[in-house]
Amino acid sequence: MDSKTVVADKPHAVCVPVPAQSHITAMLKFSKLLHHEGFHITFVNTEFNHQRFLQSGGPNSLDGLPDFQFKSIPDSRPPSDSNVTQDLPSLADSVMKYFLAPFSDFLLKLNAATSNNPPVTCIISDGFMQFTIPAAQELKIPIVMFFTIPACSLMGFMQFPHLREKGLTPLKDECYLTNGYLDTVIDWIPGMTDIRLKDLPTYVRTTDPNDVIFKFVVDAVETAPKASGIVIHTFDALEQEVLDALSPMFPRIYSIGPLQLLLNHSPNDPLKSIGHSLWEEETECLCWLDTKAPNSVVYVNFGSIAAMTRPQLTEFGWGLADSKHPFLWIIRPDLVVGESAILPPEFLAETRDRGLITGWCPQEEVLNHPSIGGFLTHCGWNSITESVCAGMPMLCWPFFADQQMNCRYTCNEWGMGMEINNGADREEVGKLVRELMEGDMGKKMKKKVMEWKNLAEEATSPHGSSSINLNNLVNEVLLPRG
Repeated sequence: MDSKTVVADKPHAVCVPVPAQSHITAMLKFSKLLHHEGFHITFVNTEFNHQRFLQSGGPNSLDGLPDFQFKSIPDSRPPSDSNVTQDLPSLADSVMKYFLAPFSDFLLKLNAATSNNPPVTCIISDGFMQFTIPAAQELKIPIVMFFTIPACSLMGFMQFPHLREKGLTPLKDECYLTNGYLDTVIDWIPGMTDIRLKDLPTYVRTTDPNDVIFKFVVDAVETAPKASGIVIHTFDALEQEVLDALSPMFPRIYSIGPLQLLLNHSPNDPLKSIGHSLWEEETECLCWLDTKAPNSVVYVNFGSIAAMTRPQLTEFGWGLADSKHPFLWIIRPDLVVGESAILPPEFLAETRDRGLITGWCPQEEVLNHPSIGGFLTHCGWNSITESVCAGMPMLCWPFFADQQMNCRYTCNEWGMGMEINNGADREEVGKLVRELMEGDMGKKMKKKVMEWKNLAEEATSPHGSSSINLNNLVNEVLLPRG
């Protein structure tokens, strides 16, 4: 059979991520898993991010295979800098108002007799791309909402309508951010204890009753139960209590993760060369790490969206310098709000022999490098999951969205992280980096994260809970019924 020939009776999944790096990464991994299960895949980026992929990976980076194709739809937003993350509130507004029509048209074109694709049989949508549910209903095909966050954070988002009904949000005014109000304990969340308002996803901290992202989240959590099934990027042993509490809220829930460990069971993956980074990855840092002693380097990366002030950047820099440990620090071009991320020349001179700063890197390779001994992270869920898979203890400085809840569970429930509580303070940063890399607490966290790594490997083994859940999802929800 010609390699270009499409198998007409293959199930065909259309996969739609939120147009942001972390969501794309997780959705692409999940799409690859479904491809291994025999699905024809159409992966749908916005035109903006499609171009960013081609820019970072090269003109042929999205060529895929005959049965794994990349397509794009417009995001109805004005042009912006091609190397930065788009503004989240206006992106959320655009998703709610303008994505359904072009997406529905796109599905009709995919299903056209002339398209050389098998008919679309299901949609895998990010849980926050709620417009996909009416599109699936129109075609009378199953739709799965895939949440690229942990169950604890999804449970936090599920409380948004209740928090509004109880008058806990929006905040009366800005002073509620600093007067201790955020320490209010929310004691009625199913499957959770000792959660404070400040542990919940940060969009509850708005003072605007018409806040766009708050509305976006409420729309998503109220629409998601209409889906045919829900997938959460986690594994049973890590979050059993919260998963049990979420279960009655949705038709079917499948905990499937860590995705990379599941993918590792397919060593001859024809899709391995397809990357998921919107930035060009600089691999020279791996050669630099080769020159360092085992477990000696602290890896610092605040993710793809978080932004800080110039003084915060400087405080972190001096904290790393004062720790006296070698460090690899990822500083994106847009990491500092409104200006370039420039560190003082004295800092660069002092750390020249033990620090490396670079713009972006292949994070999973870095975390698995023998010289890395700890990870200073913003607590994005991909980063935490990758840290667990690498058996890497964490120092946590959450910024926004689900990161506060991720941090709470990483430090308080799972015992594999420590939180930086005093903001960006050089003394605190230096002290905690030393504790992470050489202290008793660091050793306890290392032991704990290795236990979680073993449980993650167990969950993703051929007869583990995540493998069984993937199989059940395919057979119970995604495959067309004869």
